[in-house]
Amino acid sequence: MSADITIRKAEADHAREVEACARAAYEKFVPLIGREPAPMVADFARQIARGIVEIAVDPAGRVAGFMVRYPRGAHLHIENLAIHPAFQGQGLGTRLLRRAEDTARELGLTTLELYTNAKMSEALAFYPARGFVEIDRRWEAGFDRVYFRKDLPDRTS
Repeated sequence: MSADITIRKAEADHAREVEACARAAYEKFVPLIGREPAPMVADFARQIARGIVEIAVDPAGRVAGFMVRYPRGAHLHIENLAIHPAFQGQGLGTRLLRRAEDTARELGLTTLELYTNAKMSEALAFYPARGFVEIDRRWEAGFDRVYFRKDLPDRTS
């Protein structure tokens, strides 16, 4: 259950678990894309050292999901959001996105931006259902990417 899962900053000793979570979450897309998507080959140890990875941890201490996010210009860029298949469908991705919204506001940013692969139909439905709007499509770094943005309403409105 998502309520039993805590979200916190990843530490150096989480790098292997984050990588395993990414591999499990993205492996089904390899045949569709024709190669491993970028999130499967990220340098998670370096990202964790930079302090830009948050993990969702179940009561047994397992990494159920994670998010890589950082400020980029005037928005918070979500580079990676992945949920281990064993934990999908429990609202954990939505919780991580809410965490990103809180982080953006704390940093004085008013938008979230991210991209996903055009072959990842689940993601293409997931983000618009949570208020994201498609803003661009382009071929980049050997991938067909779809860019999304979400404007964050002021908390007082």
